[in-house]
Amino acid sequence: MRFAPAGVALSLVLALSASVGQSAPPQPLDPRAAALVAQGRAALSGGNADGAIDAFEAALAIQPGATAITLDLADATRRQGLQGKALHYYREALERDPQNLTAISGEGAALVEKGAVEKAKRNLTRLQGLCGESCAETRELAALIARAGAAQMVSADSVKATPTATN
Repeated sequence: MRFAPAGVALSLVLALSASVGQSAPPQPLDPRAAALVAQGRAALSGGNADGAIDAFEAALAIQPGATAITLDLADATRRQGLQGKALHYYREALERDPQNLTAISGEGAALVEKGAVEKAKRNLTRLQGLCGESCAETRELAALIARAGAAQMVSADSVKATPTATN
């Protein structure tokens, strides 16, 4: 019993050093995947979301699990209007890197575009905690939420049909 505090302290030190050793820096992109990512970004900047999605998916086939490619794919699907699919990709990236500012911001933007402003505000709070008010991701998401909050919401109760009888 008298060695319990020392045993706990030693186990914490070992657990901490083991977890630090498990985290590896992101791997550089395979040259073929990098070429496809460049092709996809060029297609996306040219307004060709379908071509960009095809290029990013091909890049992911070459290098599965690359967070940067997944984020590019999420951005392309979001620009195409497929917010549900974009949310899937953003959440996939967040599973790999829970503190990725781009993924948190992108997920928040997709949520706003989908109409889930309250959930997007949670992402904004998370961003503010991670990088503060001054980072670009926080400012962009805050502006997007402010624009969405200014939009007038129409409920079914506010629009009532008046019945008319015709012969």
